[in-house]
Amino acid sequence: MWFKNLLVYRFTRPFELTAEELNDKLDAMSFTPCGSQDQLSMGWATPLGDAGSELCHPCNGYIMLCLKQQEKVLPAAVVKEFLEDKVKEIEANDGRKPGRKERSQLKDEILFDLLPKAFVRSRRTYAYIDTRDNLLVIDSPSHKRAEDLMVLLRDSLGSLPVIPLQAKNTAQHVMTDWLVNSAPAGFEFGGECELKDRADESAVIRAKNQDLHSKQIQSHLESGMFVSKLALHWQGGIDFVVDDQLTIKRLNFDDMIRDKADDIHSDTFAEQFDADFSIMTAEIARLLPAVLEAFGGEAESEGEQAA
Repeated sequence: MWFKNLLVYRFTRPFELTAEELNDKLDAMSFTPCGSQDQLSMGWATPLGDAGSELCHPCNGYIMLCLKQQEKVLPAAVVKEFLEDKVKEIEANDGRKPGRKERSQLKDEILFDLLPKAFVRSRRTYAYIDTRDNLLVIDSPSHKRAEDLMVLLRDSLGSLPVIPLQAKNTAQHVMTDWLVNSAPAGFEFGGECELKDRADESAVIRAKNQDLHSKQIQSHLESGMFVSKLALHWQGGIDFVVDDQLTIKRLNFDDMIRDKADDIHSDTFAEQFDADFSIMTAEIARLLPAVLEAFGGEAESEGEQAA
């Protein structure tokens, strides 16, 4: 349950629903498995899995949510092979070559026949609402997957007034300055970075397990490249990679933090979940202000905006 990624959004209005009220709103869009002709299904699932029955799980001012997505796995190569066989059959039997419109119809028929037999792949995306600081924190490295969760949450609530968490200073400029000079107070470099060329951002250099103050790295910066990703270690005991959109990836909590949860006696999965959830959110609540401060503080939002 420990988050590995952080995509963070700021509520532009206080989140005032109780967990019970939120659960009632999520219930209308609870997850149902794919039907025989459905290629994709998504909905809210219990964060505790089989150990829970509610669609949101509150703990110490935080409310955990879980989006479940189910997708039929139907490789394009398989559909293409069936289509080619059907086209050859028509050519042999009718002596003609199907046109584009007919090929499209044939493809739809093939999909209709194959979908009930396709393998099903499930995926869960977790997020929590911080009712104290009015944040939505999503465990996903993908903005697309985060958007899927927010679209469903918006549909469930009727509105979702959030904006991406933003720093006052441009992240790529700040991170580049760090590498030229020194890491911000409370942080150390993690030996990994990604550099992009200002003139051509498709030109990328990735350094891993490197001394980021080396002459080679510094020469790239002097030539006009900027930092787009940077590995950092926070003195609070968390390693992560941050990019120029303030997306935090590959979050790794030190053993000292995880041991806090292990030291809490838990007889059930639900109790262990609460221990992990409580400690993780407390540490993230300390990390995020430190990251924002390193980037010059949080930018002031210009009015309300729905993500």
